[in-house]
Amino acid sequence: MTDQADTFYKNLPSFRDFDQVGDLAAYQPVPDDWVVLAADIVQSRKAMADGKSKEVNLVGAGVIASVVNVLDRDRIPFIFGGDGAMILVPGADAAVGGQALAGMAQLARDQQGLTLRTAAIPLKVLRERGTDVRLRKYELNPGNYLAMAIGGGLDLADEILKSPENAETFAIDTTAPPVPDLTGLSCRWEQLPSEHGRIVSLIVRPTKGAGEEQVLTDIRKELRRLIGQDVFSDEEEGRFIFPRRLRFRFPPSGLGREIRLVGASRGRLKTALGSVFECLAFLYAYTTGRTVGPLQPARYLDEICRQTDHRKLDDSLRLVLDMSAGQVAALRVYLEQARDRGALSFGLHEADTAMMTCFVSDLSAGQHLHFIDGHGGGLSAAATAMNSAA
Repeated sequence: MTDQADTFYKNLPSFRDFDQVGDLAAYQPVPDDWVVLAADIVQSRKAMADGKSKEVNLVGAGVIASVVNVLDRDRIPFIFGGDGAMILVPGADAAVGGQALAGMAQLARDQQGLTLRTAAIPLKVLRERGTDVRLRKYELNPGNYLAMAIGGGLDLADEILKSPENAETFAIDTTAPPVPDLTGLSCRWEQLPSEHGRIVSLIVRPTKGAGEEQVLTDIRKELRRLIGQDVFSDEEEGRFIFPRRLRFRFPPSGLGREIRLVGASRGRLKTALGSVFECLAFLYAYTTGRTVGPLQPARYLDEICRQTDHRKLDDSLRLVLDMSAGQVAALRVYLEQARDRGALSFGLHEADTAMMTCFVSDLSAGQHLHFIDGHGGGLSAAATAMNSAA
């Protein structure tokens, strides 16, 4: 593997305006020797119905943390899917990343009672089967990026992951995997309430050859017409998180879940003591506005509002939105008509609240990302609805 291939994502030019996400000609092919590390939770909908929505999201984000923490954060593109993730790694890093993923699967099973299926799928295989993976790098804030992907390859990777006949071919070695390093993973914010009545997790997949760029443009225009704001904007109207929406309490309701997972590698007592101290320090900073160590509360809250993954493109457009019941009904009508014309397929899930799972790499440098999903199913439920209607 060449150094150029190894640093493909790190050197990939970034774009700052999400409204450029539909410029499909700007996406660049992932090097041929790269590998997709894919993971998702088996029967995640049942787990959520049993009250484990936060556990599902925490494990999904843990998939990303486990791999990124053993590889270079700036080199590794990833996409959070609610109940799992897709991570792309250079071929030379596939074994190490795969072992981290295997460790995460064992931890999810032992600590949360969740079965995490995993696969390592070479890019060559995806291309041999008629798809591709092309990427762009969306800059949320300096040093914080989200991968955007097109080409159908990640959709195919998801099919392979869930296909029993492919399980052995692309299996990851699970013999004595290491305990994953989940440093930076946390779930300390309470559920995020809807301000308009419904939290909508929406997935829209443009039909190949049906004018994908135009479909994305039309979706943007329709959402702007329905809710009176441009959700593709990088100004405040395009954000999902605002300081007024954030809820923090002591102790956080998700702290025990966090300690069980993160503490597996660091020791649970040490993790618990450290987490409680961090929560108290944050509560003091949050309520007084004073700086505590690397935590500058006003700056941190502003960064949170900017550094979320509530909108992304990974073969499908994925959005988490706050809408009224009437707006949701009108959106369904529009999407159903577009589906009937053959322009797209879609899935939509509604909830009263959203959830946020955090991954903090370096607080002082502002390097932290926040994964957003609808409560009780969210993106995974929307994906199920889309596939059921296909």
